[in-house]
Amino acid sequence: MIPVLIKAALPKIRPSGELPELSLVRHDVPLDPRHVASYATLCGFPRKDVLPLPYPHLLAFGLHLQIMADGSFPFPAIGTVHLENSITQHRPISLTEQLQVTARPADLRAHAKGQVFDMLTTVHSAGELVWEETSTFLRRGAGDEGAPSGPSYPDAPPSGTVWKLPGDLGRSYAGVSGDRNPIHLYGLTAKAFGFPRQIAHGMWSMARCVGALENRLPDRVRVDVAFKKPILLPGSVAFGSRPTDDGYAFSLSNPKSGAPHLAGRTVRT
Repeated sequence: MIPVLIKAALPKIRPSGELPELSLVRHDVPLDPRHVASYATLCGFPRKDVLPLPYPHLLAFGLHLQIMADGSFPFPAIGTVHLENSITQHRPISLTEQLQVTARPADLRAHAKGQVFDMLTTVHSAGELVWEETSTFLRRGAGDEGAPSGPSYPDAPPSGTVWKLPGDLGRSYAGVSGDRNPIHLYGLTAKAFGFPRQIAHGMWSMARCVGALENRLPDRVRVDVAFKKPILLPGSVAFGSRPTDDGYAFSLSNPKSGAPHLAGRTVRT
């Protein structure tokens, strides 16, 4: 996967400014219980005979990279910011199932800070849609102040349980997920991209929050998050949550300053 990551990170020779009509598929994807267990441990999920809710994102990550590495894709992966993520689980997925994973880019549109686009992922089992995801990315540039803003989230307690995060968390998650973006690995590699030290993966922070709520979520559920300020490693974050009419609101924040790292919600579907 590293050669694909390097290719996806390179500047585009002739950027078109349009998203390609490109859809990639993985057929008959088996599940590795040991890999699932490693992910569950790292992200705070109990070990069960079904997948942790965000896990299928890992099965699609290679497809996302291949799409961004394609010559027809207008933006390099490096410098593309993950703004939001929405996952819908239609039912739990057993570890014994074989899956079909499909990914495609969609909906390039204006944003106040540049342009945004979605990466759409679907997961089928024996023809049944069991899981889907919309990952929204920002490419900074000339913005449109009149562009629609992102979704709003119900307020969640800004503080609560404090999690201490080790300096090697990014490397640990990279080893499980395959996402070896240098901003997550070492202080030196992160500084090359303008960060004071390495930062946590957004999808780890989402997964860790879902893991904390896992025993309260229904089988059919949607989880939406907006990523805010990066989480510097090593460091600490405060997790807060509260019930809403149809699920939970949750957040990650700096336990000292209250600065937001993530805002999210779950919705019963």
